[in-house]
Amino acid sequence: MSKIADAEQGGVVAPCVPLSVIAREWTRIGCIGFGGPPTHIALLRRLCVTDRRWLAAGEFEDGIAATNLLPGPASTQLSIYCAWRLRGVPGALIGGFCFIVPGLVLILALAALFLSSHPPPAVRGAAAGAGAAVAAVALNAALGLLPASWRRAGAGRGPRSRWALYAACGAAAAATVGPFLVLVLLAAGLVEVGARGGHRPAPALHSVAVVPLLAVLAVGGIGALAWEAFKVGALSYGGGFVIIPLMQTDVVHTYHWMSGAQFLNAVALGQITPGPVVQTVAVVGYAAAGLGGGLLASLIAFAPSFAFVLLGGPHFDRLRGNRAVQAFLGGAGPASIGAIAGSAIPLGLALSHLWQVGVLAAALIWMLALRRNVVVGLVAAALVGVLVSLLGVPVGG
Repeated sequence: MSKIADAEQGGVVAPCVPLSVIAREWTRIGCIGFGGPPTHIALLRRLCVTDRRWLAAGEFEDGIAATNLLPGPASTQLSIYCAWRLRGVPGALIGGFCFIVPGLVLILALAALFLSSHPPPAVRGAAAGAGAAVAAVALNAALGLLPASWRRAGAGRGPRSRWALYAACGAAAAATVGPFLVLVLLAAGLVEVGARGGHRPAPALHSVAVVPLLAVLAVGGIGALAWEAFKVGALSYGGGFVIIPLMQTDVVHTYHWMSGAQFLNAVALGQITPGPVVQTVAVVGYAAAGLGGGLLASLIAFAPSFAFVLLGGPHFDRLRGNRAVQAFLGGAGPASIGAIAGSAIPLGLALSHLWQVGVLAAALIWMLALRRNVVVGLVAAALVGVLVSLLGVPVGG
């Protein structure tokens, strides 16, 4: 058991929470966590801070801040971190597993339906409708991340100019050279480290900078799938939606695991199912190598999150105070936001029917102008697709 779990922080004592309770509560969050990271954070805060008083409010906020400095799915890492604070390594493993598995089971079942050889017309219509709205989802995600990142850049002209440059480079890379986006994110982070005073990057950043070279080994098959999943889990700075530009070109054009329309469906499924958006990688794995491929892709994508928390959790305070890490995220963060926005271009170009353009326009109004719920918008788009299919309008991709 973690000795930290017994410490009193801000008047709140974290008790020895039974592993069965962690399994039950984290499974519940994994089942009802529709809506992405904001929903996951709210559910974890209500459980751990407000209702059960297992963690102090300040301790929970520190966990959010620390996990936001890490690559990969931040809300998944936060769920692992909270369980780790309560029961150490066993709690982290059980909590993370129970948080991930409900959404994984559902999304693999849906992948089997949507990627079958001859899905019913209504299913194909739902897929085409939801897929048409995905570009709007990406733009909405980028806009949601933008204000906080802009504030962190500071008020000076130099930092804000660099912020804009990093975002523009990320957008351009996502729209044109998606598979090499990792290099752009790393370059933006390292440039910002130098711009903030030439502090040497943390050793971990040096090692991570070499990782993209491993991509040359991923020439196809399981090796390529493993590389795609690893990029998603260990090199996606700035939120779950960075997975879109990281994967799209490879998945659709390089390895031909999916058509452009099917990739849109995969992203949509990652949004409308509970749990992290990174579950999209399971659909890609399923398309590449069946059920085994889906499970393997998920295992590889989520393994870094467990490693980051289990190995780095005791050092999160130092991580948050490390100027090089802060600077690196000051460059990679805006580049990621630009990449998420830029991914809307290839996502929009993947639409194959005129009626889908109308769905995309309506989704842009719903999500960006009216600021309404993303999941509701995707479900409504899917229902439009079903209606279109029933009217006999072509819906195939």
